[in-house]
Amino acid sequence: MALVKKHIQQVVEEFPEFSTLEEAKAYYYENDGKFDEQGYAIEQIEMFEGGGEELVKLLMDNPYVHKDMASKIAATLSKMDGSRAPIESIMGLLKVRNAYIRNLGITTLQSYGDAIKYYIVKFLIGDDRDLRIFAINVLGDVNFAQSRDMLIELLESERDINVAMTAVDYMAEIGEMEDIPLLETVKSRFQDAYVDFAIDNAIRSIRG
Repeated sequence: MALVKKHIQQVVEEFPEFSTLEEAKAYYYENDGKFDEQGYAIEQIEMFEGGGEELVKLLMDNPYVHKDMASKIAATLSKMDGSRAPIESIMGLLKVRNAYIRNLGITTLQSYGDAIKYYIVKFLIGDDRDLRIFAINVLGDVNFAQSRDMLIELLESERDINVAMTAVDYMAEIGEMEDIPLLETVKSRFQDAYVDFAIDNAIRSIRG
């Protein structure tokens, strides 16, 4: 019996071109649940001025965004050059309640390398205590190459007990034997039972 070949014509959908960021965003929302269409929109959004900020908002404004879509957004952000990436906004993802999005924020920040240093320093030297604590947490989360040096510099002069103790917690993980004298000076600076306890624990961890 002869075999009959069936030729099935493949229909290739052509995605539209966008002339504005708003058009790309509208296409994203119009195709809710369609991964290919929304993935295309995400790539197009990134190409416009301010597109990176809009991609971060897609994660911020919808904490229940599908994991595949969230990963696509994070991957697109990660490919951006550090000079134009919305790093400070991405740092804000580390504050959201959704652990999956927080982790995406961490991996995205890691992709920028030294480009994140400016923003961390900006927060560390600022007057806002909460932002200093946040910057310390970012240092710990992204495992920045200069995290230890930056924490040491902060601890040499920090006068807020909560900021200092946040730094001490991370020094327990990344500190070295030569940092123990500095930790002892922090203890004498505050003269507080809670500080003594935290620093003694950190020193024990460093000593192993």
